[in-house]
Amino acid sequence: MNFDNLSIVSVRHVDAPHRITSAAIQSELEETMERLGMPPNLLESVAGIRERRYWDEGVQPSDAATLAAEAVLADSGLDRSCLGIIVNTSVCRDYVEPSTACLVHGNLGLPATCMNMDVGNACLAFLNGMEVVGNMIERGQIDYGMIVDAESSRFLVESTIERLRRPETDLATFRDEFASLTTGSGAVAMILARADLVPDGHRFRGTFSLAATEHNRLCVGQVERGITDTKGLMVEGVELSRKTWAGARQHLGFEASEVDQYCLHQVSQRHAEQLAESLELDVAKTLLIVDLFGNIGPASVPIVLSKALDLGRIQKGNRIVLAGIGSGLNCTVGEIIW
Repeated sequence: MNFDNLSIVSVRHVDAPHRITSAAIQSELEETMERLGMPPNLLESVAGIRERRYWDEGVQPSDAATLAAEAVLADSGLDRSCLGIIVNTSVCRDYVEPSTACLVHGNLGLPATCMNMDVGNACLAFLNGMEVVGNMIERGQIDYGMIVDAESSRFLVESTIERLRRPETDLATFRDEFASLTTGSGAVAMILARADLVPDGHRFRGTFSLAATEHNRLCVGQVERGITDTKGLMVEGVELSRKTWAGARQHLGFEASEVDQYCLHQVSQRHAEQLAESLELDVAKTLLIVDLFGNIGPASVPIVLSKALDLGRIQKGNRIVLAGIGSGLNCTVGEIIW
């Protein structure tokens, strides 16, 4: 889809405060890994993840999303009463109901006229949230909208460690649940607006998406447990990304040589590097954070964008490509002119 009058006002992230090393996780699994003949540094050698983050115990996704929302409001200078909608896109949720979006809405004291909803599509949801809010702005239904996402990996990782330490854990079970140990925590928020209202905004030109739902069982998850065909997900995910990338270049009208910065969803260091190689992307234009933050799900792409801004990797007028893939499989590529 294309957008003619849509801009990003601001994007801000909040890092979870506690660093949890892969070495610490593997030490808890030492007995199981020795029994199964697994190398002791598996998370670092295979996934390329040295650490990930946890929130304080008791911090809910809505709490962390609220922190990011307050940060983006402060950065933008926008009066919160101007918001027409807030969309939460996190995989992690406080409850089955009510929506996490309505909890953040209440925390922020947003007006009754501001709509609120959750949008879920695995690790692709934030980009989908941008599309939903963007379409509402383009149709003239609202002037400003916010997307928030907060992921918390503590419960999933600790539950997985507890299961894998059991004496009955076999090699197949360990491999199926290994990917859950790569997940991380973080929060991010973005404000979108009508371009004519924010002359200094950053144009969100549009997106291109493809689905490959014949692979919808490669990665399935519950709150406390995830089952992943790691090899199959990488192979099919890279293939879908390759097709989506080709379609996006044609649909949005750009060449790889024109891109100044890539903001990619990062499942693992190996996956990110293989994706860049398959798409023939310049790795120097890609900020990789997965080694220190793990797989932060749908928050990954906008957090990379926010961190790239903080590091001075993005300048006014730069062309930025966002690329995400979610279990299912679905893939979206978007373009921003900063």
